[in-house]
Amino acid sequence: MADGDVMLEPRLRTMWLANAASGAAAVAVRTPRPAFAAQTRRAQREAVVASDLEVVTVTDHSAVITWTTRTRTRAGRLRPAPADTELRIAPADGRGVARVQIFEGIRTPYHYAEIRELEPGRAYRFEAYSDGQRAVPARTLVTRRSGTPESTGVFTTLTPPPGRLLRTLALANDLHYGEPASGLFAGFFEGVRHDSDEYPEFMLRAMLEDLRLPDRGADHLVVAGDLTDSGTAEQSRGVREGLDTWGNLGQDYFVCRGNHDVRPPEEPDQWGAVFHERDRLVEYFMGGLRLIGLDTTRTRGAGGTLDPAQLAHLRELLRGEPDRPTLIFGHHPVTRHAAVSNPGGPGFVLDRSNAAALHSLYATAPGVFLHHSGHTHRNRLSRPDSGIGVEFLEVGAVKEYPGGYTLVRVYEGGYMANFYKTRSEAARRWSTRTRSQYLGMHPDHALGSCADRNHVALRDFSGLCGEPSAS
Repeated sequence: MADGDVMLEPRLRTMWLANAASGAAAVAVRTPRPAFAAQTRRAQREAVVASDLEVVTVTDHSAVITWTTRTRTRAGRLRPAPADTELRIAPADGRGVARVQIFEGIRTPYHYAEIRELEPGRAYRFEAYSDGQRAVPARTLVTRRSGTPESTGVFTTLTPPPGRLLRTLALANDLHYGEPASGLFAGFFEGVRHDSDEYPEFMLRAMLEDLRLPDRGADHLVVAGDLTDSGTAEQSRGVREGLDTWGNLGQDYFVCRGNHDVRPPEEPDQWGAVFHERDRLVEYFMGGLRLIGLDTTRTRGAGGTLDPAQLAHLRELLRGEPDRPTLIFGHHPVTRHAAVSNPGGPGFVLDRSNAAALHSLYATAPGVFLHHSGHTHRNRLSRPDSGIGVEFLEVGAVKEYPGGYTLVRVYEGGYMANFYKTRSEAARRWSTRTRSQYLGMHPDHALGSCADRNHVALRDFSGLCGEPSAS
C-alpha cells in the first residue's frame, strides 16, 4: 500500500469509491468538452449491462430477486461492475406504474433484493434496475422460457397452508468441504478455482449465518450427504466443527452420508468416526415429527443403493408407526424421473430395485410426506414412480451456484417449501462465478423452475406436538 493510501473496511471503501465517482461525474458535467467518437465508444463500453435476472424465492409474503451487473472491457468481454440496486413493484391487477420499493445505493455487481409484506396468493409486476438499466434474464431456457416470472415480469405469492406455523426445517446438501475446484466432471471440465481454495468453507459459513437470522428462523438443519470432498479425517473433522457452530448433532442438525464421504474399503472410515458408521439408518424425533436418514452410498462409484439390513430396518420402523409424519433424507435421488433427467443417467441415482422397494414401503406408510435428496446439485421436484402422496425433492448444492438451501415451513395444515440463495457478498460472488460451469449450461441444470423451488403441499399435521416455530 502506498504511503498516501487509506485502509478502509470493504463496505465503507465501496461507499467511498461510489461517492468519489459521483463527485468526478459532477465535475465532468460542469466542464464542457467536445464529443469525440472515442469518448462515445468508451461510454458504450463502460455502460452497465444488467443480466442474470432470477426470481429465486417466492413465499406467501415475500420474494427474492437477484441479478448481476457487468461492463465490457476493451476486448469486448463482460466483467463484473458495481452498480446500485433498485426494485420496483406493483400489484398485477392494478393500473398504477410499478413504484420503487427497494433502493440500495451501496454499489455491488451481485444484486440481492428481498421484498416483504406482500399479500398471499396475489400476482405482482416487478422491474429490477441498476444504474438505470433494467435487468433481464440470462440466455438460459430456465428463466427465458414462456411463462416464467423472469420473462413475464410477474410473480404470484403462495397461499400458505392453514393453521399455525409449527416448525421450520432447513434442507441442504453437497457442502464438499475441502474441495479444490468446482465443476469438475469425469475429466471433461477443468472446473472453476477460487483464489483461496476455501470456497466450501465460506459457503458453509454463509449458509449457517443466513439460517440464524430471524427472517429465516430455521429450527433444524438436515444435510443430505456429500459433507466432504473425499471423506478424509481432516475434512470430516473440519465440516463437523463448522456444523457444531449451528448446534448439536442429532438434536439441532442431522446428516447422512454421500458418495464423496466414502473412503476406499481398504482404508479406515474417517467420516464414520466423526459422524456415524456406514450402512446405518438414523432416526430422530422432534415434537411428533420424525426424521429418518438413509445411507444410500456404495463402497465404490457415484451411484446409490441400500443394503438389505438397512432396508429391513426402515420397513420395521414404518410398519411400527405408519401414520407418524415422517421426512426421509438420503443422498441419492430415488425416482425414475430423476434417473432419466439428470446428466449422469440412471446409474447416477438409487438403483431401480431399491427405488421400487422404497415406493412400496411409502405406499404402506401414509405418514411419509417428503423424501429429500442431493447429489445432482439441482432444484427438482420429481414425480413419484407410483401414485403415492410423497414429494421427492432434490435441493441445489450449498457449495456452488445456485448456492443455497430450502426452508420447509411446517404448518398445521401442510408445509411450504422455498429455496433461498445465501446472502453474503462472498457467497454471491462465488455463485455468480460458478454459473459458468459446464460451458455455461449449469443454470439450466441447477436452478430448477419456480415451482420446483417454491411450492405448498397440504397435509394434516394438526397432531404434531411441541411449541410452534419462533419464525
